[in-house]
Amino acid sequence: MNLTTVQKALEIILNNTVDFGVEEIDFLESEGRVLKENIIADRDFPPFDRVSMDGISIDIEAFKKGQRSFKIEGVQAAGSPQLTLDNSENCMETMTGAMLPKNTNAVIQYELLDIENGIATLNVEELKYFQNIHKKGLDRKTGAILIKKNKIITSAEIGVLATVGKSKVKVAKQPKVIIVSTGNELVEVVETPAEHQIRRSNVYTLVSILKQLGIKAETAHILDDKEVLKTKIEDFLTNFDVLLFSGAVSKGKFDFIPEVLEELGVEKQFHKVKQRPGKPFWFGKKQQKTIFAFPGNPVSTFVSCLKYFTPWYKKSLGINFTNNQTAILAEDFTFKPSLTYFLQVKITQKEGKLIATPISGKGSGDLANLVDADAFLELPDDRTNFTKGEVFPLINYR
Repeated sequence: MNLTTVQKALEIILNNTVDFGVEEIDFLESEGRVLKENIIADRDFPPFDRVSMDGISIDIEAFKKGQRSFKIEGVQAAGSPQLTLDNSENCMETMTGAMLPKNTNAVIQYELLDIENGIATLNVEELKYFQNIHKKGLDRKTGAILIKKNKIITSAEIGVLATVGKSKVKVAKQPKVIIVSTGNELVEVVETPAEHQIRRSNVYTLVSILKQLGIKAETAHILDDKEVLKTKIEDFLTNFDVLLFSGAVSKGKFDFIPEVLEELGVEKQFHKVKQRPGKPFWFGKKQQKTIFAFPGNPVSTFVSCLKYFTPWYKKSLGINFTNNQTAILAEDFTFKPSLTYFLQVKITQKEGKLIATPISGKGSGDLANLVDADAFLELPDDRTNFTKGEVFPLINYR
């Protein structure tokens, strides 16, 4: 049996990314989206010499000549046009965030002076030019790039967008995704299964993974009927960018998905990967449409989506897609088949390092075991014995 290695499967998938285009949306709706334009400073930051302490502003030359008491000429409030100090031996009361009055070059906070009868007396013997003043353009100059494209927008970026007046912002379009389960044994979550049935769960695991990526996926369920499958999938290929399947990709009598997809003109990139769980994984393309067909076992679906779909999606949107996380194996472990093994592990931290302790489940159908574990440790396919203290790649889902 000719299996595709995990490395080759990932390489093929990452070579088949798709640009879903750009859309312009309200900046307040953009959190979590991928920015698709550079955000430029439309003015200096700050746009004027800004006072950073409540107090008085003076001409430091008068202070250097020994003057310590200054008559208050007026008050420069934040949000008011710039005032001018007419007499260099006087001072101006200035508030935090205000423009620095003309003819002044230092601000002394109220805590370091006394005010009586309109006279401010300083209790300091040393002052610096532009003390407590945030100089115009110190942070960024007009035309500077404040946020580079391909950054994920967070609340920090929202504030910058508001500051430069970007009420509308260009972001990567999200793909239209449908998640499809198959099988006569599956019933809805709200139903009580018969003895021979189980509730649909894989679909909702995938919905949750995609939701964390900001994708609102639709779902569908199709019974094990080849003609019905073909009709429905043909419709999905027309109306969606990405199809994610769970089940019907192995060698069973009712595993029609690979056959149906190829009949519909989807070009198979590979079928069956040298891994456990998730060996029957099928991947294909039809023009700009991308199809991930995962095995139906819950753990297979879960790990395959994290390992393959997540980096494919991130690369498609132009953001960092490499997973460089690793962990230290906490105890010796043996796995005999020459397959890449995604070992379920519990993660702890010791001296700043991640330690992975194996959590033995009951195979790829043991959905409950995912709750006890935190991550998958990716063990290579060229060995049988894995030694305590060795470091391996980690796919963390917590």
